[in-house]
Amino acid sequence: MKGKIMVVDDEESLVRLITYNLEKEGYTTVHAYDGNKAWDLIKQEKPDLIILDLMLPGKDGLEICRDLRAESIKTPIIMLTAKDEEIDKVLGLELGADDYVTKPFSVRELNARVKAVLRRNAEIHEKDNDNRTIRAGKFLVNQDSYEIYAGEKLLELTLKEYELLEILIRNKGRVLKRDFLLEGLWGFSDTANTRVLDVHISKLRDKIEEDSKNPKYIKTVRGLGYKFEVLENA
Repeated sequence: MKGKIMVVDDEESLVRLITYNLEKEGYTTVHAYDGNKAWDLIKQEKPDLIILDLMLPGKDGLEICRDLRAESIKTPIIMLTAKDEEIDKVLGLELGADDYVTKPFSVRELNARVKAVLRRNAEIHEKDNDNRTIRAGKFLVNQDSYEIYAGEKLLELTLKEYELLEILIRNKGRVLKRDFLLEGLWGFSDTANTRVLDVHISKLRDKIEEDSKNPKYIKTVRGLGYKFEVLENA
């Protein structure tokens, strides 16, 4: 089996369609039709990925996403939303979701997103055991525990924030283009979605910079992307 996927949506027909097609692809599935049941099942079943509707009876999708990340449960999440407004997508990603799909969507599109998210997650776990820590000034990345320290302080990061800061630190001094970061971390690189990256950069700056409006570490390179700078006296 490829892995266990939980599908959470209050539309029973949609859940049946999604689980049927995932099982055809070789995945094991579990499902829930409301947020409270989903919350209990996540703890019991420990899925490899969660497909999570935004609007649910009981705990809604945003609450579940936020509470999982608050408990340091880093299971990848793909949000489903019937809303096509950017704010809903960005909020879900801000709270720790790994990707989103807007209804209506094709089964092929959802399957592709599932494969991409699982592949990226597996790549994190399958990195070589050599050089499992990265130092950059006062920052220390522990790739085994997915933790980043700023001096003695452990940064409270979502999985996606960790991935973004880790790749910036690992490539310290280099300009990383927007499309490279979007493709590598979210699986798409179209310019319409650059807001997703900007939001995560803003969140990281709030957590590591003394003055997020005048960042010293995560620099914007206008027209290109971002660069992590190491301060000599840090």
